Amino acid sequence: MKKLARLLSTTISSVACVATAAEKIVSQETMKTIYEEVKTPYKVGMVLLPEKGEKIDGPSVFRYGDAWYMIFITFDGKGYETHLAKSADLVKWERLGKIFARASGGCWDSAQADGWPLLLDPKWEGPNTLNKFDGRYWMMYIGGAMKGYETDPLSTGVAWTDDPSAVKQWTRYSKNPVLSPSDSDARAFERKTIYKHYVVEDPSRSCGGRFVDFYNAKQKGVWRETIGMAVSDDMLNWRRVGGDPVISNGAPAKFAISGDPMIQRIGDVWVMFYFGCGWKRSGAFDTFACSYDLKNWTKWEGKPLIEPSEPYDATHAHKPWVLKHDGVVYHFYCAVGDKGRGIALATSKPIR
Repeated sequence: MKKLARLLSTTISSVACVATAAEKIVSQETMKTIYEEVKTPYKVGMVLLPEKGEKIDGPSVFRYGDAWYMIFITFDGKGYETHLAKSADLVKWERLGKIFARASGGCWDSAQADGWPLLLDPKWEGPNTLNKFDGRYWMMYIGGAMKGYETDPLSTGVAWTDDPSAVKQWTRYSKNPVLSPSDSDARAFERKTIYKHYVVEDPSRSCGGRFVDFYNAKQKGVWRETIGMAVSDDMLNWRRVGGDPVISNGAPAKFAISGDPMIQRIGDVWVMFYFGCGWKRSGAFDTFACSYDLKNWTKWEGKPLIEPSEPYDATHAHKPWVLKHDGVVYHFYCAVGDKGRGIALATSKPIR
């Protein structure tokens, strides 16, 4: 880790000398260093399998107390809901129960309630715990009134709890949704549907707010998902930043997805893990991009971090949640293959 930090520091200093004030490009040397640090070539297999008639998606893993927890989403044929699992070793997982249910009929989120925890400590090989703000643990979620699998339109709600390890319902914000494709300031790339969010705290406020939210969204017309940005100072009121996405891939007139961002900080480099589909290769895969300021991102153009290769992830290997613990990188992802749609794991070293 010390060697990585020294190399990143040297590379960052050299890049800063030649970068313009408007944009800092992450060098290919640093990108390769990051790739070597985060790659996970050893596939462990499925760690959370769907029950009959169910699909599992969107793993979010964090440490709380003396255990690991995973917030994940389930699809029962009607819509999404959010569940919790627990582990002692990051490999064997026990399902605990539902923590975020669909709202009552007639509500804007009566058919979909798909949540992710916010404010994971971003330090690479750090505590991997969720940080509090205003005395609460926070969640953003996809909400919608239309039944089905991610049926458009989908908007964004906020919720909170005092204990993210408890099997109890998180509290919805009364003024939800906080971001919607129908908002008057919605940008062209997000006017169809808004998907997954990942929020980091930025002490420098370089993007214009204390909290920075990255999320993928879909435009009207040709199905394209790209990653945009919003900021907030209180986790409740969000302001969109910039007119264009910060991550976009593929030809503008063709189907392509860049989605499900998840961010860690390695040295002075912000690393965004995300998935791609419709470009580079067939089937969905996980890749990454790097930034010094959270605004300008350099995309990795090399080998994907995870891609379809096994029967259980032969269709898709995507939607990353990546962390490092005790010298091992754990890459959780949604695998779609001969075991249905569930959660799989790959690691940087062979583990039992």
